[in-house]
Order: sequence, then structure tokens, then C-alpha cells
Amino acid sequence: MARPELFRRLGDSARVTVVSAPPGSGKTVLLRSWLGQAGLRDCAAWVLAGRDERDPQRFWLSVLGALRRTTWGSRLVQPLTAAPVLDGWAIVERLLADLAPLQHGLWLVIDDVQELDPEALRQLELLVMRAPPHLRFVLATRHDVRLGFHRLRLEGQLAEIRAADLRFSLAEARELFAVAGVELPESALVTLHERTEGWAAGLRLAALSLAGHAEPARFAAEFSGTERTVAEYLLAEVLDRQSDAVRRLLLRTSVLERVSGELADLLTGDDGGERVLQDLEEANAFVVSLNPARTWFRYHQMFADLLRLELRRTAPGEVTGLHRAAAGWLAAHGYSVEAIRHAQAAQDWALAARLLASYSPGLYLDGQAAAKHELLAGFPAGASAADAELAAVAAEDELAYGSLEGAERYLDLAERGTASVSAARRGQFQVMLGVDRLLVARQHGNLATVEDAARRLQELAEAPQAAHPVRCEELRALALISVGIAGYWAKRLDEAERQLERGRVLARQIGRPFLEFMALAHQAAVATDSSFELAVERGMRTVELARRHGWTAEPAVSIPYLVLAGVLAWRGRPEEAELWIQRAERTVRAEADPAAAVAVRYLQGILDLVRGQDADALAALQAAERLTGRLAVPHPLAKPARLWLIRALVRLGETEGAEHVIAGLGDQKRDQGEVCIVLAVLRLAQDDPHAALAALAPVLAGTAQVGWRASLVEAFLMEAIALDALGDEDAADRALESALDRAEPDGALLAFLVHPAPTLLERHTRHRTAHAGLVAEIQDRLPGTTSAPLPAGPRPPLEPLRQSELRVLRYLPTNLTAPEIAAELYVSLNTVKTHTRNLYTKLGTHHRAEAVARARALGLLAPSAVGAR
Repeated sequence: MARPELFRRLGDSARVTVVSAPPGSGKTVLLRSWLGQAGLRDCAAWVLAGRDERDPQRFWLSVLGALRRTTWGSRLVQPLTAAPVLDGWAIVERLLADLAPLQHGLWLVIDDVQELDPEALRQLELLVMRAPPHLRFVLATRHDVRLGFHRLRLEGQLAEIRAADLRFSLAEARELFAVAGVELPESALVTLHERTEGWAAGLRLAALSLAGHAEPARFAAEFSGTERTVAEYLLAEVLDRQSDAVRRLLLRTSVLERVSGELADLLTGDDGGERVLQDLEEANAFVVSLNPARTWFRYHQMFADLLRLELRRTAPGEVTGLHRAAAGWLAAHGYSVEAIRHAQAAQDWALAARLLASYSPGLYLDGQAAAKHELLAGFPAGASAADAELAAVAAEDELAYGSLEGAERYLDLAERGTASVSAARRGQFQVMLGVDRLLVARQHGNLATVEDAARRLQELAEAPQAAHPVRCEELRALALISVGIAGYWAKRLDEAERQLERGRVLARQIGRPFLEFMALAHQAAVATDSSFELAVERGMRTVELARRHGWTAEPAVSIPYLVLAGVLAWRGRPEEAELWIQRAERTVRAEADPAAAVAVRYLQGILDLVRGQDADALAALQAAERLTGRLAVPHPLAKPARLWLIRALVRLGETEGAEHVIAGLGDQKRDQGEVCIVLAVLRLAQDDPHAALAALAPVLAGTAQVGWRASLVEAFLMEAIALDALGDEDAADRALESALDRAEPDGALLAFLVHPAPTLLERHTRHRTAHAGLVAEIQDRLPGTTSAPLPAGPRPPLEPLRQSELRVLRYLPTNLTAPEIAAELYVSLNTVKTHTRNLYTKLGTHHRAEAVARARALGLLAPSAVGAR
């Protein structure tokens, strides 16, 4: 196979190229392919330094012979006959003398350099350092050898190709199988590539085994280092070459996912494990270091498979004891997840349960719900119900991957089994129960219980007799964040922001990024009431935090996803909002988190209304209504979801159904601001604008408070539509301007798209408005509408243009997008949008092209190239 990037590196001008990688990495094939592709076969001397070539004289005579078979070497290198007095040093001196006149490129390729004895290596070093400039060296080796090339490296005359460079990419693996005539499903190809880690020999052996195989996908899933051809290769080329002590270390530590020197010494009963592991890595023996200090290592997956097979074959009785010893060491050093896995592998269920219960709060606070779920699945059936501490762990797991009912059932089992927990572990058990009660209440939406559970958790944290593995600061941070969440749902937004910020700062100070993530996610939700820009900024920071830590599929990440979807929905951008809703939907389980499921369906219904898919909107909002039955009553999400259900019924002409839902709200809620607005929507649909205005009056007068700032946009828009229906155009225009005043800061266009009034907007553009750009944006998003034509003749701007606006104006004739203009000017995207809207307003235009034309007519921009001709 052609590997052009590696071929290029081999053909670079470096005097020496070292190709160092484990057996089967494709070194030899690579070099032969390169020589053929580059047309260098007649200019390259190939020497294999095999084990039978350890005698320096024999090796150098082979080098001499290979050079003589090349085009240029045949003219310069003189024949030489073996003689007792002729040693390697003498041959190297003869070669240097013969090749001194060399004026053309000549390559000496030596394969398996690691087989040369120390004297031959010193002689090779002499040849390299004194060789004429046109003689290049390519040295292939299974591991680094002691050659003093440091000066060449400093001079840029040494090129190195390592194991990582030789690994096949997925695309190269696909090509390899195609060349071999093997057709594989993409998923099977990906599996094989991951299993082999791009190891050339592994892929090639898989291709050979797959030829004619009836079930390639099943083969790929089962392919490992225990497959016969792979095992034979690794045994012969790697394991059988090791000393007994090294072989013992490899086999006994194969039970580990990763190994350190200290842990290796424990499992072998020997000393010096770290040095052995470092030597194995340097020897490219399928051992990979995991940290810069080279204290932790892992084995190549296929090599590890082989080692475990050999361990079971040669010492089956030792496996359980090795797992138990590893569990103890890992637990003592704080490696909780690995310790539990090894206790389970040893089938020491009591130890595994004790460890999981001890570490469960910490795993939650680290955002490791997936790891905990996997560990719980490793216990025998019924274990969680029979052990009080495991039941407490299972309750948390149900909240992430099961159901609220399941969580409550396990929490009840745990509480009833409190007496069975030893006194020494009672403190940490109470902490687990406290965390579980808090989380269950939070996902039920039971705000009073959340605040009570948070207070009790703080008391547990500060109790001096409470022995538990979670520090007081961690529990305090969790409690603060939970109180902040409850405050958000109770619409105590200032308090919520204050508590969430305290929790976030504390979480960062104590190094708990998952708690920081939870706080920031809900701060994004809080910000939607005051600033869409701040909500988006916080939401994106939360998503980035989740991406960095691998939490993008965790249920908790639905919070920023829904915040971003909600902001985009209120800004009237349904296509962008839909993408975030889809992400949220993939992380939410209605059985475990009905509140998040309500939010998903509620937002989906809003988007469907914007797009005119009214029947779909009704179905989504009815689903949200059903889900609210699983929440604690009254839940803050229930009312807005129900009010949007009324809007959907109105859009479908089902006014009687809408009346029925409003009646079901009760008299107490009929005076609330959002209910008044929806009632006005219904009355307008019933052709009763007077009743609509009467419904809106408390909202517009400020006596009926709205819980959502952007709701005032809809209130003033409904007033404008009602006044227009009554023929009061001036009052309608004033109301519409008030709606635009409140929509402009955040670009809250949702009301204008759900209640389209194109005629009203069209008329409004002919009046003096401070929001011409915003009106144009609304008109652009309304289907089947066009903006009013520009009046003839250039008029001066309504207001002078500021310098910052002029800078943006100069970019409008280009093809640059708003983000690209922002990048050019080193300002934010929001700044560019604000200046662009101001330009539309001051120029009395509605679109970018109109603004450019008006600016050119006013002499603010140079004439276009077309106009100039």
C-alpha cells in the first residue's frame, strides 16, 4: 500500500532515518514499498541484520556486497574476501575510502538493527558520522539501539519514524481490506481498527482470516489477541523472547488495565518492576507509557489478550488472588473504579459492595454516573435489594438510567436496612441517603423537599461525628446548588443566582468540575429572564465543560441544551433550536426526569407552532401536559406548558377546547399575567377585540405580573392586533412600537412569528420607527411576505452614523457573513448585529442590499464596479 506521508518523510534530506517500532508494525514493507515507488531500487543497498549476522565481519561483508549490487556502489566499492585478520573496523575504513568520491545519491538500508552486537553498532556509528554527504542511511529496528546520533539530531540530520506514525488510520485500514478483497461493514471495520490499534500485522492477519468468512461482522467483534494466528505471532515474536522474570511480570500483571512499578512488584513478589516496564516500552514490546513520568503503563490490547490467555493456561489458580490483591492496592491508593472492578473479577462481592458504597458519593460528585451504572451491573442479580448500602447506590443509578419509581423503591429499601449497616460505616451511609433524598426530590420537582433535604445535608456535612469520604465543602457546594435550583423554579431569581454562584465558586475551589457544571447550567437558565446573551454565553460554557469532561450524553447536560433551544425559540430561529432539542431528547429519560421531558415536549410544541405545524404542536404539548402529572404539584413547568397548549388549540380553531383548559386553571390563576395574555389570544380568535383588550389591561397596567420578561412582547403585540381590528391605527402603531421596544434588546421575535401580523408590520415601516432593522428581520422570517419598496430618491440618514457603525457599513457590500465581519473588526457577533440594525433604522431600510444601495446613493460608500462602468 502507498503511504505518501511516510514516503515523503523517508525521502527527506536527513542523512539518517530511523524507523523504530514493534514487530509487525510494517517497517520492512514500508521501506520496500518506498524504494519501489521512489524508483530507488538500483540506488539502495538492503541488508538484513539477522541473528545469524551477529559476527561483525560477516555483517560488514554483507553490507559491502549489497553496496556493490547498486548502480553507483558497483563502480566505487572494491570486492573484498573474508580473512582472519580482516575485522569490521578495517572493512568500514575500506568502505569510507571507496565511497569518498561518491557524487550521486546512494542509500544503505539496514533492517533489524537491534540484532547487531555492540561492536558492530559502534562500527556503524563510525560509518554514519564519516560517510560522504551523498550516502544516506535508513535503519529499521524493533527498539532503539545505542547509537550516538545526538549531534545529527541537533543538526536536523536525523529523521525518526515511530510506532505511532506507522499505525494505520481508519482510511488506510479500509484500503488494506479492499486490496485484500475483503468487504466489511463500516461498524466491523471500526471495531477491528480499534482492537488492533492500527497495528499493521493485526490488520493483515485479520484480512487473511476474513477471506471467505461467512460472518465478517461477528468475526470482527470476536477478533483479539487470542485468535490463533495473532497469538502464534505474538508468542514467537514478543513473549518467547523475554526472560523468565519479565515473562512472569507480563503474565501476572495482565489482569490489570494499567500497571505501575509498585503494583507490578506487589503482584510478582519481586523488585524493580518499574525499570522492567520502562525497558519493555523502550524495546517497543507492546508496552505503552501513560504519563510523562513513565510510571504508569498499559499493554497493547491484542498483546494483553494473549497474556491473559497464557496466564489462564499456565496458572489458572492464581487469577482470583491477583485480582483480589490488585483491588486492595488500588483501593488504598484511591483508584476507586478500578478497585471495584478487580473485587468483582475476584467475585469478592462483599468487598466490591463495600468499596462501591464508600466511593458512590464521590463518583456522583465527579460526574461518573456511567461508571457507577456499569459497576452496579457487575453484581449478581438481587444484590442491590439485599444490601442496604448497595440499595442506596442503586437509587442514584435509577435516577440516571431507570425511573423515579425505581429510585424511590431502592431508597425505601436502603432506609429500612439502616440497622444492618455497621456503626463504623453509618456516617457515610447517612450521607448517601441524604444525597439520594435530595436528588429524588429535585427530579420530582418537589421544591420544599429539595430545600429541606439540602439543609439536612449541610447539617450532616458539618457534624463532627459523621465519618464519610466526602469533604464538608463538597456537600456544602451540592446543598448550595440545590437550593439555587429550587429558587430558580420558585422564580426567586436573585436568590437563585446568588446561591448558584456561591456553589459554583466553591465547586471550583475544591476541584469538583461536575458540581461547577451543574451550577453553571442552572445559572444559564436563570439568565434567560434577564439577558438572552448571558444565557447563551453561560449555556455554551456549560456545553464546553461537558464536552471537555465527556459528559455530553449525561442526563444533566440536557439543561444547557434546553436553555439554548429555548433562547433560539424565543428569538424565532426554529431550525437552530431544533438541533439543541434533539440533543436534549437523546439525554432525557421521562421515567427518571419528567421535568426535563416536559421541557423537551413544551419547546418542541413552540417550534412546531412557529413553523405552522399546528397539529404536531398540539400533540407535543398534550404529551407535555400528560408528563406534568408525574411532577410534584404545583410544578413551575406545568402552567407555561398548559398555556402553550391553549395557543395550539386556538391555532387549530378549537376554541371550545381552549376555553375548557382555561376554565381548568381556576379563578386564582386567571389573574396572572401570562394567563391574561393567552385569554386575549383566545378572544381575538373569537373576533372579540374588546374582550381581548380587557384581558390585557391588567398586564399592560402592571397590576398582573408576568413571570417571563419576554411575555410583555406578546402582550403589546396582542394589544396592537386588537386595536388594529377596531380601526385605531395610531394606537395600534404605538402598541406595536412598544412590543418592538421590548423585543429589540434580546431579539425576542417569537410572538411575531406565532401571531403573524404582516399587514400591521408593513404599515408600520412607513412610519417613523426606531426598529426598522428588527421589523425587516421579522418580515424576512414570515412566509409569503415582502418588504415595502424604498421611496425614490436618496434621503439623508434619519440620524448621523457613528464611526463604529460606519466601519460595519463598509463590510456590508462584501460577501462576508456577520461572524466573519465580527472577526475582521475584532468585535463580538452581537456588536455587529446591533450596528447592522442601527444602520437599517438610520438609513430607513430593511435589508442588507437596500442598506448598501442607500449608502451608495448618499455617498457613504463608493459606487459599485458595475455602476462605475
